[in-house]
Amino acid sequence: MKSKRHELILQLVQNSYIDTQESLRAELEKSGMFVTQATLSRDIKELSLIKITDDMGNSRYAVPKLRKEGLKRGNSETFSLLHSAVVSVDHAMNTVVIKCHVGMAQAVCAKLDGTDIENSVGTIAGDDTIFMLMRTQKDAERLVRELNIILYSKDEK
Repeated sequence: MKSKRHELILQLVQNSYIDTQESLRAELEKSGMFVTQATLSRDIKELSLIKITDDMGNSRYAVPKLRKEGLKRGNSETFSLLHSAVVSVDHAMNTVVIKCHVGMAQAVCAKLDGTDIENSVGTIAGDDTIFMLMRTQKDAERLVRELNIILYSKDEK
């Protein structure tokens, strides 16, 4: 039930203008899925949905770039690389630190740079460590949460 709900939420956010939890809940109800506000709030957090501002200045929910790439059935290359190369992910203020197996940081960094991650300022990769500067601490926390979901989720492997 939860995975079907998550699939529907991702579909709605990608294909519709969803600006509030209430509008998302209403769209879910139209599809015959009834959820509480608390459940919906948890779902949004688990899916790492973010709020973006569109060209018109309106705020709406969106699927982060990394997650969106992984959702493409034919393109699991990024997830495979992350699963095989990344050891841990953490952050300090607005800097995300990605620890990799020795010699893998450059490849992971190049793949992450290619995904055009929302609010990423830039990256630096050494042999086994990547520093990714995010615009804000909140952006860094979101990216760490998203990467950890990818790394530790059985569905994504």
